[in-house]
Amino acid sequence: IVTDGVFSMDGDLPPLPEIVDLAERFDAVVMVDDAHASGVMGKNGRGTPDHFGVVDRVPIQIGTLSKAVGSIGGYAASTQSLRDYLVSVARPFLFSSSHPPSVTATCLAAIDVLETEPELIEKLWSNARFFKEGLKKLGFDTGVSETPITPVIVGDTQKAQAFSAQLFEEGVFALAIGFPTVPKGKERLRTIVSAGHTEKDLEKALKKFRKVGRRLGII
Repeated sequence: IVTDGVFSMDGDLPPLPEIVDLAERFDAVVMVDDAHASGVMGKNGRGTPDHFGVVDRVPIQIGTLSKAVGSIGGYAASTQSLRDYLVSVARPFLFSSSHPPSVTATCLAAIDVLETEPELIEKLWSNARFFKEGLKKLGFDTGVSETPITPVIVGDTQKAQAFSAQLFEEGVFALAIGFPTVPKGKERLRTIVSAGHTEKDLEKALKKFRKVGRRLGII
């Protein structure tokens, strides 16, 4: 059973404990793609299985090092036997050049930061809550997001593109997402804050969202 840890467009979470229960009932294996959860969810950013307390029941956890970790590459965390198997047969591993030492050093340093500076993750979540609540108070539809990934659902591709373009002119970058990446009627802007934003930054962004949203008749 394969699932995302955090769904990239809606920012919601899977019912991972129930998925694990189902897998164990039918003697199946669970694999979690934590590309959007590594460095964000769980203690010190260890991911969605840690967030739900089912690390020992998820045999395979994969993810990227190019998002929250801020480098490039990825990882597959599993058993030694699966690791040996992937090294022997995985095409991306067999037919790719290895990363230069500088990339490896960057990844290790970023993981050290996650382990020793948990306040950065706390700041990320504080910023996410502040921004998400601000959008809701303005009347925007943020869908079912439970994470820092926060959609602003517009419901029309052209309007979403216009919203994105006009926000950019105001100094705010929020990417427009349309069909078929998301269902028709769910076209949106996809926003995400970082631990590097200040409350002043977010207040400024919310003012621009209000200005452009009213201009386009979205709120």
